[in-house]
Amino acid sequence: MALALGCRHDVESRVGTHLFGISANNSGSTFLKAAMATSRATWNLDWEGQGMLGYVGPNILLPRLANRLWASEQRWIDLVTDPRNYDWPRTRKAWYFQAFARDPGACVFYTKTPAHLLLVDELARHFHNAKFLFMVRDPYAVCEGICRFHRSGRAHGRPPPENLSELAARHAVTCMAWQRRNLEAHGHRGVFFTYEAMCAEPERVAQDIRALVPELDDLDLRQRLRVKARYHEMLTDMNARQIARLGTEDLAAFNRVFRRHEDVLAHFGYAVMDAAA
Repeated sequence: MALALGCRHDVESRVGTHLFGISANNSGSTFLKAAMATSRATWNLDWEGQGMLGYVGPNILLPRLANRLWASEQRWIDLVTDPRNYDWPRTRKAWYFQAFARDPGACVFYTKTPAHLLLVDELARHFHNAKFLFMVRDPYAVCEGICRFHRSGRAHGRPPPENLSELAARHAVTCMAWQRRNLEAHGHRGVFFTYEAMCAEPERVAQDIRALVPELDDLDLRQRLRVKARYHEMLTDMNARQIARLGTEDLAAFNRVFRRHEDVLAHFGYAVMDAAA
């Protein structure tokens, strides 16, 4: 099927809803993005919003420590949350130009950028009819994915920081704290679900999303989709597999951080794990 390209259509006049995926990195948002792109109602981007040509804002994939750890240090949070670092009209125009859709009549623009979890206020302010898909995932699985990424050498070829485990845990719990804040301020504009619920009950989660955005009447989360250009798979809960990879040193470092924020984990139904389990 030939795709409609934004550079050949007046996307701005057709988009009635701007829908944003709001979750930390390593939380399952890439699968959700791929599923969204199969709907005939959506305009989509090839990459995360921050990775598109013409995006005006901090690209947190580039700095040495911010790559997947942008909520672990206040200096990165300050960088991401400073509204002076953004030009949303220019970014929106660039996104529209590079967007694609299965149907040129699509009326929902969808994108996700993990660091935008810290920018929900700005997105709500600068995008017409902004709505949000808020998601969290077991922080141990999130941290395992982050640590594995850095240790694999894929972080721009740079060695991982010595305190990687602590940074990953601080990043994960800070993202959860911000997500709680997002839901308090903007829950009425979105739908909240966990990664685990999306995997276990994809049809219920899809129904909730369709209730928020009725135009997505063909959204299907039960698909075999290409994820991160590496594999095709059905939606599968990878938590147990990832957590089983964790060594005692990583678990101990995660727990030192998580024990100071047990209320944040508990708010979303998670708990500090027994390292001996």
